Amino acid sequence: MGPTEAGLVEGVPEQVTDALCYHGEGPVWSSTWGGLRWVDMLAGDVLTLRADGSVDRMHVGDVAAFLRPRARGGWVVATERGLSLADDPDGIPEPWMDLWDDPSTRMNEGGVDGRGRLWAGTMGYDRVPGTATLYRVDAEGAVATVLPDVTISNGIDLSPDGRHAYYDDTPTGRTDVFDVVDGELTNRRPFVTHDLGHPDGLTVDSAGNVWVALNGAGRVRCHSPAGDVLAEVELPVRLTTACTFGGDDLRDLFITTSRENLDDPEPAAGALFRVRVGVPGVPVRAFAG
Repeated sequence: MGPTEAGLVEGVPEQVTDALCYHGEGPVWSSTWGGLRWVDMLAGDVLTLRADGSVDRMHVGDVAAFLRPRARGGWVVATERGLSLADDPDGIPEPWMDLWDDPSTRMNEGGVDGRGRLWAGTMGYDRVPGTATLYRVDAEGAVATVLPDVTISNGIDLSPDGRHAYYDDTPTGRTDVFDVVDGELTNRRPFVTHDLGHPDGLTVDSAGNVWVALNGAGRVRCHSPAGDVLAEVELPVRLTTACTFGGDDLRDLFITTSRENLDDPEPAAGALFRVRVGVPGVPVRAFAG
């Protein structure tokens, strides 16, 4: 552990589950459902980590892309081309809306903005450049295009003060930053150009540091608000997909992994990992719908 990592990453990651997922993604910690949930995306399943270490699996559709708690209770999950809602934290979600009908495009990663609106990012199955979109969905179901001409819309999160948003369109090799002005994303510019792997999911801690999962590089990097590398978490698998903060003190960094298209699958690929960190995360923002 180098001097920049002191106090930020405590020890090495532990494997929390067996290699349960083909393509684990989208971890979210919420007290409303009692801990951590994530998705086995291409299986269409949502997984819940219980206090005793067991894992429950719920099938929600052909794809389960991302999920968030709802402010009124229950939760929302993005399916292949739409959104489903449950009124109860452990309820089975029912279809709410489709955002498009083109079968060549599916949901990928998403989040919630500072006004409780859902960010819903997409990607084409064939990954054709410029064919994906970042949408925004408000509590009433009105849909707006935030970013057109995306290729693989991935991690998106806000700074603790809500003034900046960080975003990964994976093939760019960058994490970008926006100013948030009156709820809109403006003044897009590069935040970090990554020299390893492919930027996938990301999360922001309470100090404003940005943690980015670098798919293909087997690691998560922590960047200061100025973009400097402060810490690095190395995993025993290459396909690190996303990360989030959890635990009672929000100092457990949970990391999802994948074995999608691996020619030589690693024993732990598809497992969930956890490592203690020195700076807590920020409680998850709930969808207002």
